[in-house]
Amino acid sequence: MTTAVTGLPPMRPFTTQECEALVSAGIIAEGEQADVLAGVRLFNVGEYLEMVKAGVLHEDDRIELMDGKIIVMAPIGDFHVFGTDWLTMILVPLFVGRAIVRIGGPIYLNDRSAPQPDVAVVRPSTSPSRSNPDDVYFVIEVADSSLRYDSGPKLARYAAAGIPEVWVANLRVREVTVHTHPSGSEYATVNTYRPGDSISPRAFPDVVLAVDEFMPPATHGRDVQ
Repeated sequence: MTTAVTGLPPMRPFTTQECEALVSAGIIAEGEQADVLAGVRLFNVGEYLEMVKAGVLHEDDRIELMDGKIIVMAPIGDFHVFGTDWLTMILVPLFVGRAIVRIGGPIYLNDRSAPQPDVAVVRPSTSPSRSNPDDVYFVIEVADSSLRYDSGPKLARYAAAGIPEVWVANLRVREVTVHTHPSGSEYATVNTYRPGDSISPRAFPDVVLAVDEFMPPATHGRDVQ
């Protein structure tokens, strides 16, 4: 079953047994099981996290909470993993003592959306508190087969939540599109950088990244779907 929100990936289906577990854990009422099975029951962040404690969801599941819907993300391909690893290697040394470079952790945009960007550069914290938009300097989505989602519905929700800067690293063509100045569900400023160009995050203008070094090397003979 797919979500009614245009452009989002399919919703995660629930089984009867999982619904019974949700009722037992106090996450949903007994009378809500039919709505969960039909895919019309929305969830908030608290319920989403309680599902992990109840064993219905697992920390390594490829899912995201978006607009109250638990959506299924495609498996991570080898080139996507390679791209994320490459960016991590480049970025972490640049922000030591200044910011946290978080890989695949959730950002709580609101009570019904908790996407997991590939990379998020966030304010340092001394407690395990949840990261919200005010904590985020910028996020990076590594886009291969996920390009349409990352640069469409997901980007719109980042803008609506006020995430100040989003980079979409397009592995297919080795381009980085930088979105800044959120306004409504869009970004007012969009710039694309290619090999030979350099980029600086708005929050860290002294950090200069050459696209040639920032993007992973091209993989010869690779068939991009």
